[in-house]
Amino acid sequence: MARIELKLPKIGLVMENARLLRWLKAAGDQVRQGEPLLELETEKSTIEVESPENGRLVEILLHEGDEAAVGARIAWLEGDAPSSADTPSSRRIRSSPAARRLASEQSIDLRAVSGTGPRGRVQLSDVNRAIERRPTGQAPAQPSAQGPAQAAAASGGALTPMRRALARSMTRSNATVPQFTVERAVDLTAVKEARTRLPARLPQSVARPSINDFLLASIARALLENPALNATFVGDADSAEAAVVAAGGAHIGFVVAVDGGLLVPVLHGIDRLSVAEIAQRRSELVGRALQGKLRRDELEGATFSVSNLGPNGPDRFTAMINPPESAILAVGRERDTAVVRGGGLQIRPMVQLTLTVDHRIADGRLASEVLRAIVEALEGATWNLL
Repeated sequence: MARIELKLPKIGLVMENARLLRWLKAAGDQVRQGEPLLELETEKSTIEVESPENGRLVEILLHEGDEAAVGARIAWLEGDAPSSADTPSSRRIRSSPAARRLASEQSIDLRAVSGTGPRGRVQLSDVNRAIERRPTGQAPAQPSAQGPAQAAAASGGALTPMRRALARSMTRSNATVPQFTVERAVDLTAVKEARTRLPARLPQSVARPSINDFLLASIARALLENPALNATFVGDADSAEAAVVAAGGAHIGFVVAVDGGLLVPVLHGIDRLSVAEIAQRRSELVGRALQGKLRRDELEGATFSVSNLGPNGPDRFTAMINPPESAILAVGRERDTAVVRGGGLQIRPMVQLTLTVDHRIADGRLASEVLRAIVEALEGATWNLL
């Protein structure tokens, strides 16, 4: 049997340590690859960590309530496969749950994907690269989330763990990412009319789509039309290893205000979802975010994020990029505004959109094209509602 070292995983860009809340399996229990193995409390959320292999949990080294640094050994697994499992053939099929889901949706054979994770594990980014490299013609088979602001630390008091993580991330963003913004107003008349057509067609158990869901669908469409911005920047800009990594499909984060700070859960592959499906998945993610129950893959893999401060927010604002993403869209509050339409003055529901872009990935022309595509989709798209 192969003896497998289980280490504390790094979740997100700024995580340094985590506390083990509980083991979901006991020593001696059989486990399956991808099955939840333990729960960690990070600075941002409570995360379930899955088993990397089929086998048996033979020894627990980190106990419930204890804290450890990223990379620390926390347990030993005994794999079902013999020690020869380290051959290239077996390494190719080690994969994360998010990678397996995307590979299945896009008809990607994981055995043909080179994994860049620990011990050759296939990550979501590896599948995205495989999708991008697929020859042309090989198509696959076919809220605001913002709540009341409770994030600020008490005046003069110590930072909460989540606020500390956010401070590190935003300091890194401001110091290392050259950012610029472009703005444009959007008329939400078409979106509001589409929303009125939906309720009678939806089961009562299904979340009613909000303007945010139409916005997410529009961003997904714009990213696919402008794939150069559907990417992340990795590495040091001064290094020869720096690269822009393109994504396959649209993976969009949306900012959620929670007690003690902010979380950015990620909607993966939303370019393949209807507006109603986006609404349902977003609603589920917001619920888990507020409960601190997001899974690891639900916090990783975005290329683009959205921040909407809701009806009580400002007319416009600028958001900071969440590295290594390419951009973030700040959504101002809706206002009834006098605009010229057909040579006459009309009152329309208008919203100001401000797009912040990583200048290492894109220039002003591309940013303007993406923002134009988002606005045009919102103002005139034929929606895949259901």
